[in-house]
Amino acid sequence: MNRPTALIADDEVLLAADLKGRLEALWPELDVCVFCHDGVDALARLESEKPDIAFLDIRMPGLTGLEVAARLDFACHMVFVTAYDQYAVEAFERAAVDYVLKPVGDERLAKTVERLKRVLGEEEIPERHRLAQVLEELLGRGSPGKPARAPMLKWIRASVGDTVRLIPTEEVRYFQAADKYTTIVTASGELLIRTSIKDLAAQLDPEVFWQIHRGTIVNVKFVAGAGHDESGRVLLSVRDRPEQLAVSRGYAHLFRQM
Repeated sequence: MNRPTALIADDEVLLAADLKGRLEALWPELDVCVFCHDGVDALARLESEKPDIAFLDIRMPGLTGLEVAARLDFACHMVFVTAYDQYAVEAFERAAVDYVLKPVGDERLAKTVERLKRVLGEEEIPERHRLAQVLEELLGRGSPGKPARAPMLKWIRASVGDTVRLIPTEEVRYFQAADKYTTIVTASGELLIRTSIKDLAAQLDPEVFWQIHRGTIVNVKFVAGAGHDESGRVLLSVRDRPEQLAVSRGYAHLFRQM
């Protein structure tokens, strides 16, 4: 029997290598034949190599993992890798072979491996047509001329050691950019997630979460007041938090009436 083959596509080189290492330990018979670090290359290599399995990151340069999967014209078992797409996770649970939340743990990945081994033993990939339909809907192609809008983010998954916490967005006081990561600030403390502030902004309700700086998004329900420092810069006071948030000039007009 031929060894099963897999492609890993992730724009984070170290994470892709880490996933390969974990798969080798959990599934020695699996041959990871291709590494890709952008969506365009991933699509080209998938079509040329036609592996049995594809581990696709959601966010990649060129094409997203969703776009890559939607364009494939051959049967391939999809495992989506995501750090933030709660709405997509729900769809993948219904339509894809599996999803893996970053950071990937051995216990969770072992379950993915067992699931893949089961489906590889089947004669054909189940419900492939339903996966294609879900991907079309997520990409906004379900209704011609009227792109579908992703539902607003209501929960955020944050890893704390070996556990995953679910934080309701309505409890978040503000988000602060930290390079490719984002700090979630609540009344009780701070958590770090591997999602950029730009990606978060696209998923949050704009009527509730206002961008006040290139690297800061605040929940306006918790804005207690606005003042000025000696230089005239607007500073916000946030309920349940001791610090003040600086508002850049481009967003200062939002608080003129306060």
